[in-house]
Amino acid sequence: MGALLTRWRTVVWVLPAVLLLLVFVYYPIADNLRLSLFSWNAFSPEPRFVGLDNYAEAFGDPVFWRALLNNVAYAVVSLVCQAGVSLVLAALLEELVGRRLRGLLRTLYFIPAATSITVAGVLFSFLYNPRYGLVNEALQAVGLGHLARAWLGEEGSAIWSVIAMSQWQGIGYTAVLFVVAIQRIPREFFEAARVDGAGPVRTFFSVTLPMVREMTTLVVILTISGAFLVFNEVMVMTSGGPDNSSQVLGTWLYHQAFFEDDMGYAAAVATVVFVVTFAIAALQLALSRRRRDDA
Repeated sequence: MGALLTRWRTVVWVLPAVLLLLVFVYYPIADNLRLSLFSWNAFSPEPRFVGLDNYAEAFGDPVFWRALLNNVAYAVVSLVCQAGVSLVLAALLEELVGRRLRGLLRTLYFIPAATSITVAGVLFSFLYNPRYGLVNEALQAVGLGHLARAWLGEEGSAIWSVIAMSQWQGIGYTAVLFVVAIQRIPREFFEAARVDGAGPVRTFFSVTLPMVREMTTLVVILTISGAFLVFNEVMVMTSGGPDNSSQVLGTWLYHQAFFEDDMGYAAAVATVVFVVTFAIAALQLALSRRRRDDA
């Protein structure tokens, strides 16, 4: 009787969270999948079933593929900077910097992460301004004036300029996550490495890197998911232009839904975003679990 009462008590405590997930997470995902099979807009008296036509339209749309490639580029650069550079930065802060300076640097690195994306986007729009922006002025000052350009106004540089701003904002946050993971490593491991004659580089690869594996997995999942869910940065800085060169999946589905009023097509793009992010997260978790079992 006591075990049954405990079980029901557990169900009562868990049920509100389950209901919230069902209502605000799983039901919208399922309903979006359903709506992606219809042709409809805000003024449609009744949605018309079209099956997979919206997906066929998306896969045949060159702008969709351009947006997807921009998301992939976003993910690759973010992995290098936020899972690679951030880890190296965190290790340097913990191993080579004095305690007082360490706290100051952590704060300085984290400030961009605490800045609103809208504020950061507007700030970098001024920095990239071709007439009076600091970026072009700095290039002129060091004799690289031939590299100056309208960073957000040219197809070849618009998306990369947005990605650069995003890395400036994200590196400090992931570095702090890695700092926390490094601080949890027993100091005996580092002392043993020093006794064995290991230098900073060897200690990093032999001790730090293996011991922060779980945090690395978390950062990789968050980084890749964030790269495929990116929206605000692009909307604030370029709105997907020029000539759709900086579109990402999030801005493209927004454009289709609220400018073209093609809700079915937008729902199909949203489903693609969900499938991609879910598959990447599931794969990364499976690989992490396999490595943990092998260890």
